[in-house]
Amino acid sequence: MNLRDYFFQLCSHFNQNKMLINQFWLEIEKKYTEKGRHYHNLTHLENMFSELELANDRITSFTNISFSVFYHDVIYDASSKLNEEKSTEFAKLRLEKLGVNKIDIEEVYEQILATKSHQKSGNYDTNYLLDVDLSILGKDIESYVKYTQQIRKEYSIYPDFLYKPGRRKVLHHFLELESIFKTEYFKAKYENQARKNIEFEIGQL
Repeated sequence: MNLRDYFFQLCSHFNQNKMLINQFWLEIEKKYTEKGRHYHNLTHLENMFSELELANDRITSFTNISFSVFYHDVIYDASSKLNEEKSTEFAKLRLEKLGVNKIDIEEVYEQILATKSHQKSGNYDTNYLLDVDLSILGKDIESYVKYTQQIRKEYSIYPDFLYKPGRRKVLHHFLELESIFKTEYFKAKYENQARKNIEFEIGQL
């Protein structure tokens, strides 16, 4: 199922207004295809969903985590430190209009905010969201190198002398974590390769 069809199916559980759902989908599509989105685009969402599908039976609310995937990077500006906060506000207004209940909106809100710091959560679904968001780190080296090139393009406003120290800091932060991945499932699947990939990138910077 493509992203648009899945988004329609997701929203139709709460609201039958196809024009409203289409309006919300077009917003998402427009945001994730903005000029300058070389990695944080619709392909990133597709990859997250394919990872989630494989862990489907481990997730409590696939509906909430799906909304979180669709909206977690809806606002993305490489020069801003408030992308997650802005994305949560954006999502909250749309989910309220769809008629999603407050408790579920709150969970989506917290999940999107959690992608800012990537700290282990007491909410199991949030940990799965964090892990699929970072799953690229544990892919084969060719996919990882392509990802690093896409991220560099997104941060092209920064010259190397600013970008490289900032990137090194981010990568060392991941290596210093007891575990990059929060769930046992993704830890077993990607942790070792992720650490090798990150060390490789640090060596290239």
